[in-house]
Amino acid sequence: MNDYVKSVGGVYMPDNGLRLGGKFIVEHVRDGEIIERSEDHNLVVNEGLNAILDIMFHGSTQVTTWYIGLFEANYTPVATVTAATITSASTECTAYDESTRVAYNEAAASSQSTTNSANKATFTFNATKTIYGAFLVSASAKSATSGTLFSAAQFGSSKDVVDNDQLLVTYTFTASSV
Repeated sequence: MNDYVKSVGGVYMPDNGLRLGGKFIVEHVRDGEIIERSEDHNLVVNEGLNAILDIMFHGSTQVTTWYIGLFEANYTPVATVTAATITSASTECTAYDESTRVAYNEAAASSQSTTNSANKATFTFNATKTIYGAFLVSASAKSATSGTLFSAAQFGSSKDVVDNDQLLVTYTFTASSV
């Protein structure tokens, strides 16, 4: 496996000079103060790669809103996980005040990158939990098993949250020609 793929969880096509990859940046907020900030690269899963190809080249319907979900199992995402299986495979966390998974409100692409850094997905917890990772999916309902899973990441270190803690989640996806 290529060092780029191993280090960032992206897709690297050296013969075509193409790199695709994303990362989750998480700020853990307690009592209004950021107590931890982490950055973890994701795995763009097979279902997400197929969605890119189908939407761009096959005329499939565009996904207009994506959502961020969190998980509480010590789970390492694999390429074959899907929207139908991520909830149970990773034990999706639903212990937050927001009524649905939080929308990924990204800006238009610029410099071959898109991000929600200006509008971070905010999760306000209502229980004590350990959060191990995040994923990007097209279905809004907590624990939904429909839609398209685009990517997932296990965090380098888990996040121990308590009632009223917040996780502010930024997702950045980049494509580049090398």
